[in-house]
Amino acid sequence: MITGIKGTRFRRAAAVTVTTGAVLAAGAFGAAPAGAVTTPTIAAAGGYVMNNGTAKTLYTKAADTQRSTGSTTKIMTAKVVLSQPNLNLDAKVTIQKAYSDYIVANTASSAHLIVGDKVTVRQLLYGLMLPSGCDAAYALADKFGSGSTRAARVKSFIGKMNTTAKSLGMTKTKFDSFDGIGNGSNYSTPRDLTKLASSTMKSTTFRTVVKTKSYTAKTVTKTGSIRTMAAWTNTNTLLSSYSGTIGVKTGSGPEAKYCLVFAATRNGKTIIGTVLASTSITQRATDATKLLNYGFAQ
Repeated sequence: MITGIKGTRFRRAAAVTVTTGAVLAAGAFGAAPAGAVTTPTIAAAGGYVMNNGTAKTLYTKAADTQRSTGSTTKIMTAKVVLSQPNLNLDAKVTIQKAYSDYIVANTASSAHLIVGDKVTVRQLLYGLMLPSGCDAAYALADKFGSGSTRAARVKSFIGKMNTTAKSLGMTKTKFDSFDGIGNGSNYSTPRDLTKLASSTMKSTTFRTVVKTKSYTAKTVTKTGSIRTMAAWTNTNTLLSSYSGTIGVKTGSGPEAKYCLVFAATRNGKTIIGTVLASTSITQRATDATKLLNYGFAQ
């Protein structure tokens, strides 16, 4: 029988031996998976990431908390337009003074469309998604809403946005604007917006638009001449900074702060996600980069 100090030492020594053996065994048999990645920390208040091919959730942070969406709303604007039956992307829309006045009144992001110019639906989609033109959003809502007045057509279009949201199972989403400049009831969640982006990315036209870094539209003026517009630059900086990026849309605002719906493909695997209410333009891209890296590592 072992007693006293010697016994205590023996028990400690035995414990150390057992522990060391357990550690060696764990190492040998790979208790920790090789290449295990640490869950990233992001500045954004909310985030969600999924594997676009399998719809498997890869990351969540307040993923179902409703927040203001800013111009990520415009993904739904595009979705509604692209869902129109017998859509003619080359149909021309005449730019109205109301669109320009709206931009000025709201100090809104703009595609700098010229009143009186005829612009195709395709060009409006580029103006909507690259420079985040609220004038382009207004033109599309006016074109594809129903009604005898502009106000009625806009209301109809926003109705289509909400109907589409319901059909996609976006249960925590509501739109009250065509561009994200809300009237108090324009909100979604990281999970819902990712679901929307995944669905909209099934459109070849949408995919082509949102992966474009720069686009120069040639519009038709009142006199019938061709106007070459100043190039529209995509506000999604990931297109230049993150290899494999294929979209999708930025958003910002006093309430929304800095948002980004993002997607990238590497080695045949597409990761898609959303960050809402990040702290700056730079930080939302950093957040998205961390989440993409995390998604691809799984």
